[in-house]
Amino acid sequence: MNGTSGASTNGHQNGHSLTGPRLFSVNKPPSLDEFKKLTTQSKPLHYPLAASVEANVPIYDLPEFAELSPDQRSALQDEWYHILLSGPGVFVTKKLYKDNTLLNTVSDAYASIIDEEKKRSGKRGDHFAGSGANDRIWNSFSKHCVQDAKSFVEYYSNPWLPLISSAWLGPHHRLTAQVNIVKPGAKPQISHRDYHLGFQDNESCAKFPKALQVASQFLTLQGAVAHSDMPLESGPTRLLPFSQTFEEGYMAYRIPEFQNYFLEQYVSVPLSQGDGLFFNPALFHAAGQNDSKDILRSANLLQISSAFGKPMEMIDTYPLVEATWDALREMHQDEGSSDRVMAFVGNVAEGYPFPTNLDRRVPETAGMAPESEQGLLVRGLNEKWSKEKVLEELQKMRDDSRA
Repeated sequence: MNGTSGASTNGHQNGHSLTGPRLFSVNKPPSLDEFKKLTTQSKPLHYPLAASVEANVPIYDLPEFAELSPDQRSALQDEWYHILLSGPGVFVTKKLYKDNTLLNTVSDAYASIIDEEKKRSGKRGDHFAGSGANDRIWNSFSKHCVQDAKSFVEYYSNPWLPLISSAWLGPHHRLTAQVNIVKPGAKPQISHRDYHLGFQDNESCAKFPKALQVASQFLTLQGAVAHSDMPLESGPTRLLPFSQTFEEGYMAYRIPEFQNYFLEQYVSVPLSQGDGLFFNPALFHAAGQNDSKDILRSANLLQISSAFGKPMEMIDTYPLVEATWDALREMHQDEGSSDRVMAFVGNVAEGYPFPTNLDRRVPETAGMAPESEQGLLVRGLNEKWSKEKVLEELQKMRDDSRA
């Protein structure tokens, strides 16, 4: 019915992957000019099933799910896949949840969880925003179920969720959720990309080859369900359409020039209670500033992961470290952090700190990841920990990481 604009060249095919070094360099900044071309130069692309397009964001009016034939569902998925891959990278689904009574019941459950957690002492973390600026529930999925199982069943039995998710991720994906309530006067997030590489610093990110920099976006779908109306003055998510097509985006988003360009060019679309927003995790985006006087901008943020992000076998690090720590300490005493020492640490322990419990392993401001098992072992070697000490710390990390 309506058309939108699309990037004239696909950043995934811009030649970087065919020639030159396998890695992006922290010493050679990405091209802002190339980024501007991808996000501004366009040719018409049409999404006939969209009801409208606002600021390059396709808007879909969802009918009753049961009324759609399998072919009609597949046609919607085809459009969403194209949008996420090489189109604007984001779309809105109006009335993803039509029952506002259900949403209010779920929001009441969230409020109870927030009140309970505020009574506990301890630092509260956030991602890409200052700690404590908003009300945040980590793992709202599990906590909602424990708090109010009846509304949990009604909420997560929505058949639109797997249809949208599988358009990008295929079958067997896993859903997680985190609530974010942004108060009046709250400042915006810094512009960023999301999980996985979005939670690394530039030096860590640069260690991943170019192909994986691009592949990261295919492992996750970001979504949000509006639990309140979100007029523009309340600061709904800031978006930069087509920015997901920029290969070097995970290297670029932390650079001030790119952040400033985002602030000049971002768009936002208002949402109503029950609407859904879904986007490629590589899209440059940020929660907006809440300039309203009295709107608590409330969203349940959905982070949906591909089935492929799992190993073939489960490795239990604890007994391996228990059996080898004395020999490893001796090797470290003789060689320091040699290639052999680091190779062993890398093989015996987990180097990636997710998934984890973000209530107990509080994220740093700007989304820094917590310490990994490998990082803990290296620290233990440098500080000459005993076997008892390293096993105690490893067990604490495991306990703190559990849901």
